[in-house]
Amino acid sequence: MARLLKILKNDPWLRPYAAAVEGRHNDALRKLAELTSASGNLSDFANAHRYFGLHRLKDGSWVFREWAPNATDIYIVGDFSQWRELPQYRLHRADTGLSGVWEITLPPDALKNGQLYKMMVKWDGGRGERIPAYANRVVQDSRTAIFSAQVHVPDKAFRWHDKGFKPDTSPLLIYECHIGMAQNKEGVGTYEEFRRDVLPRIDADGYNAIQIMAVQEHPYYGSFGYHVSNFFAASSRFGTPEELKALIDDAHRRGIAVIMDIVHSHAVKNENEGIGRLDGSHNLYFHSDPGRREHPAWDSLCFDYGKNEVLHFLLSNCKYWLEEYHFDGFRFDGVTSMLYYDHGLGKAFGSYGDYYDGGQDTDAITYLTLANILIHELKPHAITIAEEMSGMPGLALPFAAGGIGFDYRMAMGIPDYWIKTLKEKKDEDWKPTSIFWELTNRRADEKTISYVESHDQALVGDKTVIFRLIDAAMYWHMSVGDSDPTVARGIALHKMIRLVTLATINGGYLNFMGNEFGHPEWIDFPREGNGWSYKYARRQWDLVDRQDLQYRFLNAFDNAMVDIVSRSRGFQNKKIVKLWDKDDDQVLAFMRGNLVFVFNFNPVKSFDGYGLLAPGGVYSTVLSTDSPAFGGYGNIDEKIEHFTKPDPLYAEAGMERLPLYLPARTALILRKHR
Repeated sequence: MARLLKILKNDPWLRPYAAAVEGRHNDALRKLAELTSASGNLSDFANAHRYFGLHRLKDGSWVFREWAPNATDIYIVGDFSQWRELPQYRLHRADTGLSGVWEITLPPDALKNGQLYKMMVKWDGGRGERIPAYANRVVQDSRTAIFSAQVHVPDKAFRWHDKGFKPDTSPLLIYECHIGMAQNKEGVGTYEEFRRDVLPRIDADGYNAIQIMAVQEHPYYGSFGYHVSNFFAASSRFGTPEELKALIDDAHRRGIAVIMDIVHSHAVKNENEGIGRLDGSHNLYFHSDPGRREHPAWDSLCFDYGKNEVLHFLLSNCKYWLEEYHFDGFRFDGVTSMLYYDHGLGKAFGSYGDYYDGGQDTDAITYLTLANILIHELKPHAITIAEEMSGMPGLALPFAAGGIGFDYRMAMGIPDYWIKTLKEKKDEDWKPTSIFWELTNRRADEKTISYVESHDQALVGDKTVIFRLIDAAMYWHMSVGDSDPTVARGIALHKMIRLVTLATINGGYLNFMGNEFGHPEWIDFPREGNGWSYKYARRQWDLVDRQDLQYRFLNAFDNAMVDIVSRSRGFQNKKIVKLWDKDDDQVLAFMRGNLVFVFNFNPVKSFDGYGLLAPGGVYSTVLSTDSPAFGGYGNIDEKIEHFTKPDPLYAEAGMERLPLYLPARTALILRKHR
């Protein structure tokens, strides 16, 4: 009798779909065996970047290779050839088992560091300049706006200092960031500016990981980095490869892991900048069927994960970023789009049957499984996160257990819940039972990344949480000492929403840069509709630095709650024990380890001597949202110890009454110390 996969043992409701779950597992095993039949392991297979592209050999000569089976002729053209097709730069078909490989070997003086180049590709009925698929340096001409590959010889002066670095995931506290918009100035920030000015802030804030967006080169800045053109090139608009490496090295020195936001779900359609029609054909890396080739919602191209050459390209891409730049893992973007033939668009996913109705893209699932196997083979402590909204069972389970292998999945329903609550419910209608259920409703065997808001909620056309709470009053009433009631409410709820979300994690927590201090307004990249302005494509750090503004209170609170959770080692694994939830009062309390979290969401009622249930003992206050240090009123005496009182009704359950003073719209963290 075949061994039952762990995912099926743990979840009896999945057993009617055992054939599909076992099928995807076996698909990955078969493909793994196929790809490693020659090399013996996946890491040796994922070396396309070492073969293709431009490389300098030990003797100083150059070799360049490209996979372009539809091409009839290829030249390297560049400023070294006055962009003409010269015979000495003409490629020939390689004598290898890889059909469609072109190559050329050039003498040492044929190319110089910093020179620009492209391929001139010819095919039956056409021709065009193309940037090589494996180009590791792509730059844009400031005058013409044209992108070209650039010869890049690594700077020998750069040295890594991060040997033995291991990410701290107990718990994982992620600071999501974008290099270009991380500066106060109205312009594009750089890797070096981020390393010098922003990284120390993140370190001081207590986060142990940064998740960097828009690393892979993309022609349109306003795409937030999600329309990738050059998968092996770090975006040059932010600086040099060595400057990105220095940023990562510095982060590691500070104990901060660096996660890359990687886009393997689609590619930009641009032919001159990207890999669309690289050799004149539409289906080199993408589907031959036009209906599957173009993404219906994203105006982009969809990879054909059923082709081994595509797996070679994407798996090598994962390996490249891990080895060349020392990234500690990846947040895979658009996973839902990859999992289903219809990209999950307009589908409710209300039952298990919706996941196994024949609409799964088994090739894409196999790729994601292999990517996770490879990443953890290369770096056992690597971090992989899936941005996935359908709730596909097993996504964040190890492959051996029957899963797809991600370490975490994004809890995308949580920010949606908070937005819906803020938009549709009056304060007096907030229900603790609903809040607790939403924050803890997840698969017990899969770790998640909880968050109140990411960059998605801050984009133009939407609103950040703080802006939904305070809106225009932020422009006039954020001064210290201003008692505006709208601002007071917003600051109080901003703290409570973040604390209850962090306190209920079962894996990690994420914050988008600036939101920890309630960054005002939205994100809007320069575009024709706003006059190509950078006004909203930046972070106003001066607001939190000013002592006369209340932003610093929110930042101080964020620091304090992150610090408490960080010092409670293994916090994410500690059982959440609900102690109290009463919708009439709008009070919620739960315990993790020796910490008790108490929330009074009531907008008008304060409770004196509120007797919630807790294990018998003595409790002290370790954090109060009402502290003046966090912009509160100081109504709670944090020096008082709280003693439980026996209650015969709950004695058998080992519980006693814990009387507390709970002001309206406040939260407390208590520690049981005896």
